Amino acid sequence: MQVEIAETSDQGELAMHEHLDRGTLITLGVTLVLFVVALFTKGFSHDILLEAAVFLVSVKLVIMSYKASVSIASLETHLAALTASLARIETSFRKAPEVNPRAPE
Repeated sequence: MQVEIAETSDQGELAMHEHLDRGTLITLGVTLVLFVVALFTKGFSHDILLEAAVFLVSVKLVIMSYKASVSIASLETHLAALTASLARIETSFRKAPEVNPRAPE
């Protein structure tokens, strides 16, 4: 019995770039840089809590965007499967002779 080991780091990075656009990544990077700059200019004071809150809101929005994108991709896959099943059922009904059980013989 052989066990295959998958490289998850490449797959995870690919999936992240698939669901997060460039603008989101740039926004997150700029927010992180501004947070670090504020950390060094303001020091550890009450104002840093406000900066941290802004950064966390930005991260939360990115996470929500990622989850929504993953959910939409999953829904599209299920919808495509349903569409294919419906098309298969419709073609099987068209091929079968039409029989009306209520019609007089």
